[in-house]
Amino acid sequence: MMAAYLAGDNPPHPSATGSDQPELRMKIEKDRVVRFHYTVAEQGQEPIESSRDRDPLAILIGHGNIIPGLENAMMDKEAGASFDVDVKATDAYGERREGLTQRVPKKHFGTTKLIPGQQVVLQTNFGPRAVTVQKVGMSVVDVDLNHPMAGKDLHFSVEIVDVREAAAEELEHGHVHGDGGHQH
Repeated sequence: MMAAYLAGDNPPHPSATGSDQPELRMKIEKDRVVRFHYTVAEQGQEPIESSRDRDPLAILIGHGNIIPGLENAMMDKEAGASFDVDVKATDAYGERREGLTQRVPKKHFGTTKLIPGQQVVLQTNFGPRAVTVQKVGMSVVDVDLNHPMAGKDLHFSVEIVDVREAAAEELEHGHVHGDGGHQH
């Protein structure tokens, strides 16, 4: 039996009355942490990558942690939401830039056997960078510095697992800590 309340008074919160009405879910917005699963494909192609066989990805919204087109598509969604979105190259990894190549001494690749078309991670002064091998010489390697997905329109299937407020330390650092995020 529901408790009576006087007209003009606010009714008690549903959880106080044992109601099974759904709670309001937190929406995705700037400075919130989102954990999600995704599958990505070049538009019209088979999937390239998916998080479905591992833990969800965790990101801090509004801090440049994912491509802008995907982040914009997530805004105002809630935990449990599933959606598909097409992201143009300009809102993903950018357009391909011709001439963005570099000749690198072979020693920087260690003992990795290199073949043209192979994607490898090269350690640079600015941190790790994905590059594509173009040509392998005796002592040098020509690499394409464009992101491997540059110039490609992408299709994402996304499932939002949960949304929470970011901790002060996460906001200060600009990325998620802990489950699914960065470990210091």
